[in-house]
Amino acid sequence: MTPADQILRSLAADTALGVETIAVVLIAYGALEAFVHAAGQVLRGRTPAGWRKELFVRFGVWLLLGLQFALAADIVRSVISPTWNDIGQLAAIALIRTFLNHFLEKDLGEFEPGWAGVLVTGAFCGAASHASSRASRP
Repeated sequence: MTPADQILRSLAADTALGVETIAVVLIAYGALEAFVHAAGQVLRGRTPAGWRKELFVRFGVWLLLGLQFALAADIVRSVISPTWNDIGQLAAIALIRTFLNHFLEKDLGEFEPGWAGVLVTGAFCGAASHASSRASRP
């Protein structure tokens, strides 16, 4: 293996680790936000109509975003001289995550029709601001 190959492999591994770290942070933030919101509703003793649906949608968006970053990390990791075993593992992981994304988006679309296809259309940023504006409504 040449020094350039070693550098490229190291760069890919570091990049994949960084992207995976972002995925973990996004999912952890979403879980913390959902927990704090749910705890606040329970502790206040008043539960406005639809708060669980709103909580599900907000947490679902964080999960979808985290899954996208996790898949990106897997792709980066497999780019440098993949073996057939690496390709098979990536295909299995991509398939599982794609199904998770699909069904989570479908569930989000049932709760909030404007969310359907958010990641597919590339309008995630607009959807995220939509969620925050809905969350801030009384």
